[in-house]
Amino acid sequence: MTNTQDTIPKRFRGISEKYPETAALLSKNGDPTFQPVTYSQLYDIVRQFAAVLVTLGVGRGDHVGIISDNRKEWIITDLALLSIGAIDVPRGSDSMANEIGFILGHADCPITFVENENQLEKILSQMDRLPLLKRAIVYDEAFIPDPKRKYPVEILKFSELLERGKTLPRKKIQEIDAAIDKGTADDWATIIYTSGTTGEPKGVILTHRGFLFHVDRILDRIPLKSGHVFISVLPIWHSFERAVEYIIILHGATIAYSKPIGSIMLPDMLQVRPHWMASVPRIWESVRSSIYRTINKDGGIKKALFYFFVAIGKMHSGCLNMVRGLLPEFSKRSRVFDIAVSVIPLILLTPFKLLGGVLVFRKIKKKLGGRFMAGISGGGALPPYVDTFFQAAGITLIEGYGLTETAPILAVRKYSAPVGGTVGSLLDDIEYRIVEKDMSIVPPGHKGILHVKSEQVMIGYYKRPDATEAVLKDGWLDTGDITMETHNGEIKIIGREKDTIVLTGGENIEPEPIESKLVQSDYIDQAMVVGQDKKFLAALIVPNQEKLVELAAQKQVTWVDTEELLVNPAIIEFINEEIQALINPKTGFKYFERIFRFRLLSKHFEIGDEMTASQKVKRPVVNEKYRKEIHTLFL
Repeated sequence: MTNTQDTIPKRFRGISEKYPETAALLSKNGDPTFQPVTYSQLYDIVRQFAAVLVTLGVGRGDHVGIISDNRKEWIITDLALLSIGAIDVPRGSDSMANEIGFILGHADCPITFVENENQLEKILSQMDRLPLLKRAIVYDEAFIPDPKRKYPVEILKFSELLERGKTLPRKKIQEIDAAIDKGTADDWATIIYTSGTTGEPKGVILTHRGFLFHVDRILDRIPLKSGHVFISVLPIWHSFERAVEYIIILHGATIAYSKPIGSIMLPDMLQVRPHWMASVPRIWESVRSSIYRTINKDGGIKKALFYFFVAIGKMHSGCLNMVRGLLPEFSKRSRVFDIAVSVIPLILLTPFKLLGGVLVFRKIKKKLGGRFMAGISGGGALPPYVDTFFQAAGITLIEGYGLTETAPILAVRKYSAPVGGTVGSLLDDIEYRIVEKDMSIVPPGHKGILHVKSEQVMIGYYKRPDATEAVLKDGWLDTGDITMETHNGEIKIIGREKDTIVLTGGENIEPEPIESKLVQSDYIDQAMVVGQDKKFLAALIVPNQEKLVELAAQKQVTWVDTEELLVNPAIIEFINEEIQALINPKTGFKYFERIFRFRLLSKHFEIGDEMTASQKVKRPVVNEKYRKEIHTLFL
């Protein structure tokens, strides 16, 4: 159990004393190379900035907005606020103005940080909803307030406040240590608003205790050490990345800030040579797709060797998992039988696997920096074909699972013994039950809704006792996730209860596995299955524009604009063949899970609009935005 007096700033202070010269942060700051900030330096900066915030009137219990993506200024702000007992209210820069206006207004924020002028303008456009907001602090050093403009709030620059902190009397800085000492584990740390996949965002109240819960229980899953480098590409406001950054900092490791864009991320990986990277499934999918696109363009013997060694790698990893007992046991398996049928193929395949490592996969690993230990995938289900590809390539992916309401990490595969097809077992000291709708407990190998109870569970939703009561009773949180447990205690996430599509024939269908299968096609970038209260399933398909143009050339299709291409009969027929080849009984789907009709869309689902920061589709938003298109699918 977490010590009642323990907090994130107290832990951070202890780490900065233990590893004063270790790099805590690596960032470019406009330079071509990464510049380090040591733990000792970071702690001094945080204390100075916390003292500046006090001079601005920020105090214990105040709510402060942070509208920005990941950067070193974010974590400095966060640690400074937590040091004086304030509570941050974060959101990403891809959020729309009305969304930011709702969040800052609902959370009663008198002050907010913004990444740049663009975010500032979003907030200024929402001032009629923000009567309490008096001050905005801009991170971007290049921003210069317009001297001729009369702003409705006071505008300050982060860099200037940092300089001010260096000139404060020593006594003011020492007062921050006293403020840190006053903190307790049950103090609120943050109010993180949900992504609004099912309606209006709700403010999740999380405590210091909640974040420290998994900081103390993660090392038996992820062997993180001081000196390890974690490359950061996800928006830090999201609970997954935020928890990861606390885990990194509170174990004396290093955060290197990058972007989830291949042209930026891959060169950065070559420069900092990370040991770990946390990301969402979509980024791992993109890495895999990029590799395949490059290989397919090269063609010839290189393509043939690649596909051959991928197949060898998949067979080898399958046999190795059988020998090691790392297959998910949804029904009881015989270890003796598994070893007997897999050990000889494993021995025969190993030389080919090693050869593939030298000829093909070594180049992929080199692009990741050369000392990459594992990627951590969270924020959504990792598609099996992505999982098996990286296994075949000899690159470890550790899938995790959690919710914003649980700060968020509930489960992570073990680095030393990852069981594919699952998110591993739940962390130590989490009580859980998997139940039917009538609350009866289901046995391993059967589907049910996961309920959890632990120190990390949220206090509740800010100003929403009704929503809190709907999911949190007697300390038990209804996750709303349909899960299945193996006989060894690992958990498989099947889908969201609210996402379940019910056809008029009474069939219950989880759309995520179908959508994950569809995007395996090189011609399909995104997909959303629809069909609630209908006789059959249909889908909205976002095709890969590059592949579509290539297809049109192959089939000698003439076209003027994209819309004309998307309705061409030859293109429609080809995409239908792709869909039917992917979704059918031979590939593991039931007859009523097949896609009978589809509509090709010209525009990708975008983060901040149809997608959340963790790249989950906001189904209600898509349903409303494409209401007419969906309606025509069922005429």
